[in-house]
Amino acid sequence: MNIRMIRYILVVLFAMGVAMPSMAQQQKLVQFSGVIHNADTNVVVPYVTVKNRSFNDQTFTANHQGYFSFVVHEGDTISFSSVGYLPTRIIIPKVQDDKYTAMIKLTAEIKELPMVTPYPWASIDEFNMAFMSLEIADDDIIVAKKNLSPESLAALSRVTPRSAEEIQSFNAMQNHIGLTNKAVNQRMANPLLSPFAWGNLIRQITEGNKSRNRNN
Repeated sequence: MNIRMIRYILVVLFAMGVAMPSMAQQQKLVQFSGVIHNADTNVVVPYVTVKNRSFNDQTFTANHQGYFSFVVHEGDTISFSSVGYLPTRIIIPKVQDDKYTAMIKLTAEIKELPMVTPYPWASIDEFNMAFMSLEIADDDIIVAKKNLSPESLAALSRVTPRSAEEIQSFNAMQNHIGLTNKAVNQRMANPLLSPFAWGNLIRQITEGNKSRNRNN
């Protein structure tokens, strides 16, 4: 490689080194502001992490009202992430002035977990063994017998209020008894249906025949 070629390479590298900062300086600075909402409920999402992916992952945090504001460049990629929400990204567009405001919406992340049934025993066999080896104290058996004695049940029935079904059944029974007694009394009041009335009638007819025979 001759000296001329080396000079040419150095000139190209120098030109590139000068051009790249100038291109970076041409990127317009923009004050980026906005509010972050839930996409489904339109409720603000607080303390969302905001990162500028195009500028060394510069990190910011939205406040308790979901508001944020910081300086970016046109064309920067901004990401938004929060626990329980799907991450999202936007690209800063070209604007006429030095301000850009956006309404950011995050979608809630729904994860379905498999159903878990907790047991204090490792297996059904261990539960059966523990249940079979369970010992009931004698005092508990005595208390149970006292609570189930006829005296205790009778005392409990006197103070326990009746349910609506029990009251309806009792009223229906009372009405049935009343109607039955009324029907029996009506049958007894009719002399044609009374066996005693028929007996008296037959006795009176027999005595009348005997008296007529004696008179003859």
